[in-house]
Amino acid sequence: MNLPKELRYSEEHEWVKQEDGKVRIGITDFAQSELGDIVFVELPSVGDDVTADEPFGSVESVKTVSELYAPISGKVVEVNEELDDSPEFVNESPYEKAWMIVVEPSDASQIDDLMTAEQYEEMTKED
Repeated sequence: MNLPKELRYSEEHEWVKQEDGKVRIGITDFAQSELGDIVFVELPSVGDDVTADEPFGSVESVKTVSELYAPISGKVVEVNEELDDSPEFVNESPYEKAWMIVVEPSDASQIDDLMTAEQYEEMTKED
């Protein structure tokens, strides 16, 4: 399982990367491998607000539809529109090509509540 050390992780299997006061969000390698082949991604629009621990979109795989949960609260400032035409990026490149949204956090300290790579790895071993 690929787990970049510089990212933070949520219990709902999203990752967060801090970038110049904003955060880039996607789903983890573990999550995409559990879901199987991703065929559709539904994301919010630029300008939408997301709330920590609340759904902000969904991914549909050949097996199931799964909600995406916001790891932090804030305003969506960028959406990865490439996923509309290439949802398979989620399986191929969950941390590079398949980022989902960029959020301007309303409370950046929420990032401190997320797990480190080591903590996330421990959690996924228990599943």
